[in-house]
Amino acid sequence: MTEVSIAATRDWNGVTLPEAGTFTIDPAHTNVGFVARHMVFTKVRGQFPEVEGTVILGADPAESTVDVTIKTATVTTGAADRDRHLRSADFFDVENHPEMTFRSSSIRHLGGPEFLVTGDLAIRGVVRPVELAVTVEGAGVDPWGRQVAGVSARAEVDREQWGLTWNAALETGGVLVSRTVVLELEVRGTRT
Repeated sequence: MTEVSIAATRDWNGVTLPEAGTFTIDPAHTNVGFVARHMVFTKVRGQFPEVEGTVILGADPAESTVDVTIKTATVTTGAADRDRHLRSADFFDVENHPEMTFRSSSIRHLGGPEFLVTGDLAIRGVVRPVELAVTVEGAGVDPWGRQVAGVSARAEVDREQWGLTWNAALETGGVLVSRTVVLELEVRGTRT
């Protein structure tokens, strides 16, 4: 059996964080999801199960970096026809744009476990800034002796800024798919 060295957690401005180092996103314990309004009054939820990336946690969290890649062809909403449409050129155009990425540019502590992570989100070759409201959920050691940490994040984006402009007008007013999409993430990283 391999012995694993476990770094301790630390208190940083009242927040329990792991010691500085590199964490790899664990896709089996991560959910990259979104919520969009459908027909004005209902919500559709989706997710991207294939995600990879790293978080390099600095001694000062403001010096940290986040680098994430998401496989667009893995989009799933629970409806096969809708998923095919989302993969088409009307939306993610997965044949020409198989990945979307997020690269952090700054991290700011807002107080307690709350942070604001700003970065560039690239979808369909279009790069736009996004601000993620991030909450540190905790850190610990899994049953196999690996140090893990978890965060949740949320942002509202206008999908049309990335060229995701397809829509259909409704006879009763409004449109089939909202422009505003809420990104919801639950991310667990494992120290590498």
